[in-house]
Amino acid sequence: MSRPFQPGSSRRWPAAVAVAAFAWAAAGGAAGAHELELTEVHVAFESDGTFRVEVMNDPGWLLMRVEPFSGLGLSGRLDPPDRDDRLAEMEPTFAEWVHLYFDGERAPVSATYLPPAEGGPTAVDGTLLGVMRLDGRVPPGAEAFSFAYGLVMDAYPLLIRDRGDEVVTYWNVGEYETEPMLLGELTPPTRWQVVGTYLGLGFTHIVPKGLDHILFVAGIFLLGTRLTPMLAQVTTFTVAHTITLGLSMVGVLSLPARVVEPLIALSIAYVAIENLVTSELKPWRLALVFGFGLLHGLGFAGVLAELGLPRGEFTAALMSFNLGVEGGQLAVIAGLFAVLGWARRAPWYRRAAVVPLSLGIAAVGVYWTVTRALGGL
Repeated sequence: MSRPFQPGSSRRWPAAVAVAAFAWAAAGGAAGAHELELTEVHVAFESDGTFRVEVMNDPGWLLMRVEPFSGLGLSGRLDPPDRDDRLAEMEPTFAEWVHLYFDGERAPVSATYLPPAEGGPTAVDGTLLGVMRLDGRVPPGAEAFSFAYGLVMDAYPLLIRDRGDEVVTYWNVGEYETEPMLLGELTPPTRWQVVGTYLGLGFTHIVPKGLDHILFVAGIFLLGTRLTPMLAQVTTFTVAHTITLGLSMVGVLSLPARVVEPLIALSIAYVAIENLVTSELKPWRLALVFGFGLLHGLGFAGVLAELGLPRGEFTAALMSFNLGVEGGQLAVIAGLFAVLGWARRAPWYRRAAVVPLSLGIAAVGVYWTVTRALGGL
């Protein structure tokens, strides 16, 4: 026979869960939850049979990724001149992690590091990017090629120019090798390929990468014990962030990340704290959720601006990304129901689940608010 729930034991849960949630978030480095790896790759095939690959990354990130494989030892955080000198030493090591295959055979390359410079490539947030330039020659008679970059984990754009001025943009996911592409016969991705790509990008921005959005949805989930009010909040949140996402992507509305990110963190803390001081939904909750949804939409817009949208399929990509985000949020709700749904009407649900989990979410939200605000000063 199972042991009955002990009411007194729940008193130890809030602090334990809050500490665990705080440690989880801090260890995950999610204070800048919308930061990507800032990777962009340009491949150019020239009429003289040579090719050039330019891999653009944040140099601090690149140093962190390459150095464990360099044999030089971990350097920690270096000043820009020392960092760039170290990356220049790592050119041969970096070349081992970028593979260009022609008809299944890997082509040799020579690598040169170009440090960040004014007028050089930048991320959307203005971060100056370093460039690893790799040069090589296309084997005579080669018909097809494929590409892989083994250091990156996020999806990244791969811009290819094949002996002309037209550039075709593909998306590759992490370290995986692309499908073979025919030299001289590059075609842009189809609409359905764009839809599939941006659905996946939107979904993965929530699960598993969007910890701040996961915690916000969890805060919404925890307060109501009935499905209809909870879905009303999620729907309101969806409508709001869809509005600001669309307005931002067409250039009507824009706020810098240093403003948006602390406010998003503050919205997480607020929802969690409200869960602690009230046991039922208030009429103004939907209005607050709508306002917070507008903020989160600006956060999504920052990510989508970093990812970029294909010119010929702008609307399809935008809508697909948003649908992917919704899919991620529904997955979070489904997961929470699987874990807690059975207990939502139990008399001990509030003290054993709502209070400790909301304490943990509030602690993380406050921590992120402070660290993001200080990081943006």
